[in-house]
Amino acid sequence: MDDRLVLWGGLECTVNRVRDRFFSQLDRNGHATRADDLQRFASLGIQALRYPVLWERTAPTSIETADWSWLDARLPTLRELGVEPIAGLLHHGSGPLPGGLLDADFATRLAEFARAVAQRYPWLSYYTPVNEPNTTARFSGLYGVWHPHGTDDRTYLQALINQCKAAVFAMREVRKINPQAKLVQTDDLGKTQGTPAMAQLVDFYNERRWLSWDLLCGKIAPGHALWRYIIDAGIAPDDVLWFTDNPCPPDIIGINYYITSERWLDHRTHQYPQAYHCEWYGHRLADIEAARALADPLPGIRAVIDEAWQRYGLPLAVTEAHIDSTRQDQLRWLHEIWTAASDAREAGADVRAVTVWALLGSYDWNCLVTEDRGYYESGAFDVRALEPRETAVAALMRDLAAGRPHEHPVLQGTGWWRRPGRFLCEPVVYDAFGGLCAPARTHDETNEAAPILIVGNGALARLFVDMCAQRDLRCATVCIDAASLEASLEQAIDTHAPWAIVNASDPVDADEVERGASNRLARIIKMASALAEACAMRNIEYLTFSSDFVFDGCSAQPYVETDDVRPLNRLGRCMAHAERQVLRSWPQALVVRTGPLFGLWESADLLDAALRALADDRSFVAPKDVTVSPTYAPDLVHACLDLLIDRESGIVHLSSRGSLTCAAFVAQAAVIAGLDARLVRARALEAMHLVARQPPYRALASRRAAVLPTLDDALRRCIQFWNSHVRRREAQPALALRSGR
Repeated sequence: MDDRLVLWGGLECTVNRVRDRFFSQLDRNGHATRADDLQRFASLGIQALRYPVLWERTAPTSIETADWSWLDARLPTLRELGVEPIAGLLHHGSGPLPGGLLDADFATRLAEFARAVAQRYPWLSYYTPVNEPNTTARFSGLYGVWHPHGTDDRTYLQALINQCKAAVFAMREVRKINPQAKLVQTDDLGKTQGTPAMAQLVDFYNERRWLSWDLLCGKIAPGHALWRYIIDAGIAPDDVLWFTDNPCPPDIIGINYYITSERWLDHRTHQYPQAYHCEWYGHRLADIEAARALADPLPGIRAVIDEAWQRYGLPLAVTEAHIDSTRQDQLRWLHEIWTAASDAREAGADVRAVTVWALLGSYDWNCLVTEDRGYYESGAFDVRALEPRETAVAALMRDLAAGRPHEHPVLQGTGWWRRPGRFLCEPVVYDAFGGLCAPARTHDETNEAAPILIVGNGALARLFVDMCAQRDLRCATVCIDAASLEASLEQAIDTHAPWAIVNASDPVDADEVERGASNRLARIIKMASALAEACAMRNIEYLTFSSDFVFDGCSAQPYVETDDVRPLNRLGRCMAHAERQVLRSWPQALVVRTGPLFGLWESADLLDAALRALADDRSFVAPKDVTVSPTYAPDLVHACLDLLIDRESGIVHLSSRGSLTCAAFVAQAAVIAGLDARLVRARALEAMHLVARQPPYRALASRRAAVLPTLDDALRRCIQFWNSHVRRREAQPALALRSGR
């Protein structure tokens, strides 16, 4: 073994088929047309990269008509950059053949392509002919999710055998050209637990997870735990025993590990949300992520690494490590997996590498890429801008690759999979013998990291506190005395020693500012500037807010960060001046411009005022000729915390994706809330006689990957919260009076 664990990278490249539609991650993440990504990847310090050398993209019809130009421009570049490509020939796909995974020519045709790859790039040393054959077979042949949409054991097993046979054939052809070529065989590996009533199914699942590697190692024969299951499903014995005569054990067993890889099965379905109810092999059960059900946190990937090492005694690598979560938990997940792999290595397991998956993020895996929903999970880079933007994951990768400690304060917190608020049911506690215990215990750890200092005492500051608590980000709040600004600020920083400061003053009303004295605006500018100066002196991350009122409304398309500011009213001029002062004092500061906030409930919130009026059957007037990008406050705060953790700087636009007039926004909210939208009075701006001059168009967009969920999605979640919390809470006093209390 090498002296230490090394870092690899991975690129999400699935080309999956659902009915007659194909979903290509490379097209969606932009790497298909962005060759300079390779330099970005190499800058992370990775030694190898799981890279798409995809059959269906390169030779969809035949080897004779293959187009190698894309690979010719990239594979040699990786080699020059010192990054070893691990060639993936088929990644969660069904290939270009009509029959897909079940096509009679599947194995031989993939092997033909593998030989052509080896001939063209004889220096390639690492191959993954088929990624996750067991997982792909389950999704395609058992769960009916992907083509060919099978829902029975025979289809699942035939798809699995075809893929494993294709891997054997492919490596055989590759090794005719490069005898030293190595097979890196990946698959999802977790573990299933369950109640005693589920013991038989639990044991079955825990054996089934090894099938792809067991086949390749020639381990499946009469006497194997699943031999009878395979034969009873209708698979011919010779199809299985072929592998005992033609073993192709992996040179590296690649463990793909996700939080969803760990499952909990429970016969008491009534205790779990309906979405987790299912029926398999005659059992009615709940099948849920173990982290969402078990009171005691999971042991994590270390347990499955140890099992794989004991079962095969072959070199191991974690070939996918990723979690769909907020930034601090992405960091905590990677750090936890790296630590577990390092510990296993020190204990004697031959663990070679940890692979940070989806360097460019991935799309729509929350629906198993069965639809084009636009749901994006970022990775080491966020690709939702003109150029990929580095996230904090990239900085962690560089330190891991170099063997340096990573000092980001958020690592000291606890990942959501270990926090008390993770449960979707009454948490279950089991003793060492699998018996039910009571009462359930929850995991509790104290976060002693340096805090985020939140300046303010309004609704926005309270929302930051709530979101920090949800994410186990330590924070402190303070109200700075404007009369003794410098002294109060210095005392607060000395007391709390924060790593970041957020200026979380509530938004102010433009008309109110226009009517009021100018000293209020002076205080806003002075506070923002003083905080920036204090952060610059101490090298502290700083976030402050600005407004869409810095624009004049003459644009015909949404404003981006580089557009010129031309404010029309006092509030806009104040915000523009504060932006300049902040960035002059501290160029590393983060200034977030946003549209009208909704979901704060206790501040200058257009939607709150509108819903209160409509709920009381009163009309509400809103301009019909002012176009804005309303911004859901909880989404804004989550994105701001991610950007702070990423150590982002400069001006960034954050708004819910979409734009509409103020009147249309209120009317849409009324319909969702079940209120009378006819009470919304759409009026021309000129007829409203507002004090502050209003830009007629101030929709926002971003060139910097600062993208929030869509406005429609945000509005529905906001109204759901309003109905279940705000409206219900405010109804309680009236109910109490009517009941005579």
